[in-house]
Amino acid sequence: MAKVIKNVLKLNLPAGTATPAPPVGPILGQAGINMMQFLKEYNEKTSDKRGQVIPAEITIYKDNSFSFVLKLPPVSDMIKQAIKLKQGSGKTGSEIVGTLPMDKARAIAEQKLPDLNCTTVEAALNMVIGSARSMGVEVK
Repeated sequence: MAKVIKNVLKLNLPAGTATPAPPVGPILGQAGINMMQFLKEYNEKTSDKRGQVIPAEITIYKDNSFSFVLKLPPVSDMIKQAIKLKQGSGKTGSEIVGTLPMDKARAIAEQKLPDLNCTTVEAALNMVIGSARSMGVEVK
């Protein structure tokens, strides 16, 4: 018999170093799951990706057990990593902080395609280009 789903949470957590400090602790506490068990499992699975933000989709069942799926880092983090950028522009539209080559943008789109709400690489590429533009990164 399948378990009955009570709630689904989506959290962006630092890979390998997630702690029960706010905002993670209160969210998991309200959900009623074993917070330390989740954090231990999450940190074990993401220990090789330290320094990145890895989203987790947590499915909580009626009996307060849970399962979770790890996603790829957000597109903005992938762009920053691809061009070795510390942060995006504070003045989007008037300040360019970097240039992302089209081949790297396409590689990010192909890698991120399963997590996005589109079905073609071209649509995913447009999303990556839009994210880059909003960060002050030019795509050439």
